[in-house]
Amino acid sequence: MNRVVQTNLIRFILIFLAQIWIFKQITFSLGGVANIHFLIYPMAILLLPIKTSKTILLILAFVLGMTLDMFYDSPGVHAAALVFTAYIRNIVIALLEPFAGYNIDDVPTIKQLSLGWFVSYVSITLFIHIFVYFSIEAFSFVFFFEIFLNTIFSFIVTFIVIIILQFIFRTKY
Repeated sequence: MNRVVQTNLIRFILIFLAQIWIFKQITFSLGGVANIHFLIYPMAILLLPIKTSKTILLILAFVLGMTLDMFYDSPGVHAAALVFTAYIRNIVIALLEPFAGYNIDDVPTIKQLSLGWFVSYVSITLFIHIFVYFSIEAFSFVFFFEIFLNTIFSFIVTFIVIIILQFIFRTKY
């Protein structure tokens, strides 16, 4: 098995297990106004190599999302948000493309593409993912204020966790 595929498969499984065993159990409430959730599972899609085909991204996102939905008892919420994130991933990568372009085997990590690029990339895609997740969960923009608060607070804690994990687990792939 190719080393890149092996590394990403292990990362995929570890992120999934961490989400259902650790981060599913952690939820904070801010006086009934907002709930803070740790949603680190988009990392599994965001950290795939840049040249990964859109078809593979969408299939992996759907499989991971549906598997998470089974553990969260949420019918399709994680799958829909993650498939949308996988769909816009290449658009965000194209918007953030460095002047010199990407190498064929670049992986969107701090080690390969710098802290500034990684922060921009994760900020945009993660914020969109979390907003879509809470929008689908509420299924109505009547709750826009709650959706927005949940998005902001969950984004902040999830973003911090993802950056910390990137510094702890600095892999080449």
